[in-house]
Amino acid sequence: MSELFGSAFHADPYPTYARLRAEGGIRRVSTPDGSVAWVVTRYPDVRAGLADPRLSLSRDNAGAGYRGFALPPALDVNLLNLDPPDHTRLRTLIAGEFTPRRVHELTPAIAAAAGELLAALPSGEPLDLIGSFAAPLPLRVIGDLLGVPVADRERFRGWTTTLLAPRPEQPPSAARDAVAGMHGYLVDLVARKRAEPGPDLLSGLIAVRDDEDRLSEAELVSMAFLALWAGYENLVNLIGNGTRALLAHPEHLACLRAEESRLPRAVEELTRYDQPLQWAIRRFPTREVEIAGVEVPIGDTVLLGIASANHDEEEFEDADSLVPDRDPNPHLSYGHGIHRSFGSRLSQVEATTAFSALLARGVRAAVDLADLRWQPSFRNRGLVELPVLLG
Repeated sequence: MSELFGSAFHADPYPTYARLRAEGGIRRVSTPDGSVAWVVTRYPDVRAGLADPRLSLSRDNAGAGYRGFALPPALDVNLLNLDPPDHTRLRTLIAGEFTPRRVHELTPAIAAAAGELLAALPSGEPLDLIGSFAAPLPLRVIGDLLGVPVADRERFRGWTTTLLAPRPEQPPSAARDAVAGMHGYLVDLVARKRAEPGPDLLSGLIAVRDDEDRLSEAELVSMAFLALWAGYENLVNLIGNGTRALLAHPEHLACLRAEESRLPRAVEELTRYDQPLQWAIRRFPTREVEIAGVEVPIGDTVLLGIASANHDEEEFEDADSLVPDRDPNPHLSYGHGIHRSFGSRLSQVEATTAFSALLARGVRAAVDLADLRWQPSFRNRGLVELPVLLG
């Protein structure tokens, strides 16, 4: 099914998702990385699959057809690759850093960072919002949270782009080199934090590792990898995709500028409407399981379509429309069940703060939105750049 991952799909995947839902909601396909996978596209099946303990995240349960990033062992033992009880243990250790109180304490710093970034940008001159705002803001926030030195942060942009949005001319070794670069850097950062701890998340996890022996060294490095990667790339695309959606609906943009109190609910809708993470992390049945009336064999790769589920017309009225005041809005952008993202609250606060700052400054498109280019990735949906004019 080549149209699933072609250029037209990258530009607008939602018609393809609608056709897949209409044709049964599950399809066996070949992905661009050479894997064979079952893609699941209807809301009830995706939601059930996210919480189904028979669908394992552990690569140990993968069949011979699975291919993926060849991560070093020290990057592979994180929440995206573990089942209970190890998943439960690690999630409990890190969840304390993302409580409502902790996120509330971070909010002034996020607002200050957004304000400083926008204040440094010119008015009335075309600029790329991705490179000048959407990327630097989450990089700064997650960098502060983990204690990554400012001088080192831009390197992560290059590594994540190589992994998630590879260029056609990119050599086959580029992804492997990017992973090796991230791994080496994080091992070095852990050593530096151990020698000179600070009031950051990574130093706190090191203390748990060294004093209470509840984290292995590999788990420590891998959790840092997950926080940097997931906490950064998804926010870049959420800000970029959400801004593009508002620019395409100027009536909603004007209403939100006039009534900013509506913004938190609007951000939830923007998260549903053009979800950056198209698929949940791959899963592998530990025994034969029925999904959408089809028996999926043990060890096969299952991709649960979050973006498709978020546009399922059987679950959401006017599913393909942007409805800023949508309520209820049971989107699956942050997962469901025990694997729901522990950083969802921070992500929403960060996105809300970013959009609030943009609304206050004023933003309009500098090009025809139909001409925007999307990253050639089937896993993540994000713009290559977003030319805008700030007020």
